[in-house]
Amino acid sequence: MTPFRRPISTLTVALLAATLAVSACNRTGGADRAPEPGDRAVAKVHSETIWASDVKREAVAQGLIGEGEPLDVTSDLFRRVLDEVIDQKLLAKEAERRRLDDSPLAQRRLEATRERILGDMLVESVVNGAISDQAVQNLYNEQLRLAKTSEEIRVRLILSRTKTEADAVIGILGQGASFEAVAMERSVDEATRFSGGDLGYSTLDVMPQTYASALRDKQAGSTVGPFQTEGGWAVLRVEDRRKENPPTLEQARPQIVRYLTYEGVRQLLEQLRNKAKVNVLLPGDGARQGQEPASAQGASQAPDQTSNPTNTPAPAA
Repeated sequence: MTPFRRPISTLTVALLAATLAVSACNRTGGADRAPEPGDRAVAKVHSETIWASDVKREAVAQGLIGEGEPLDVTSDLFRRVLDEVIDQKLLAKEAERRRLDDSPLAQRRLEATRERILGDMLVESVVNGAISDQAVQNLYNEQLRLAKTSEEIRVRLILSRTKTEADAVIGILGQGASFEAVAMERSVDEATRFSGGDLGYSTLDVMPQTYASALRDKQAGSTVGPFQTEGGWAVLRVEDRRKENPPTLEQARPQIVRYLTYEGVRQLLEQLRNKAKVNVLLPGDGARQGQEPASAQGASQAPDQTSNPTNTPAPAA
């Protein structure tokens, strides 16, 4: 097989620590026995075999492919990642030859990487294994049920700096001027003025409270305001109201799986912390006791799969 030659990338250097950890955990390199059924040897570095599964695992770690996605050994991506794996092994071998792995600092960094890998493997075996199609379907059905009671509103915005300017906008609109034209000419909201103030479709629960309160009972065609917001004085036009259009199960699946994973990690960490004796030795840390584990923060809310499916930004108040 023709060796691959290219300049050593900064990514290769950044991944050296992980490579050293794997090397430290598996010093039996060179064995020709496939680590996985149907695996294929794709290169050798000195006497150590690199397997197709090694390259695929590296591609997943870099986020180049998803877990479970295939990676064709004849593809350009496979060859590029293989080249990086070869570079990593060469760097790791040279570091070992220079006995860099024997220093206390290297040992601590290797142990930290080892713990990270083991933690990921625990999540894969315990948490991911509990995410079934039925669990995904159940959460989707719950979000779908909530969506059936939700309504989306399409709104246009003209934002003024002062109430005097906003009152002038109302006067111009009252004379029959186009809301879109006035927004382009007078609105100070740079994110929407050039689209005629169009904020797209949103549900009231994702809007700033001042907007939601002003729009709650307004019908399509209504002009609302002016009212004061953090960004100035707002005048709104209700373009349309419609029942929320939820995504399909397949569209929602990635976010649902992500939420179930985070929730599983949160519960696992909560169980482990309840069983463990953990003393944080920082001054004033008592106020933090009982807080949610940092690794699971942001996972306590169910994914709002059915709200704002067009990803329209909420009004900038």
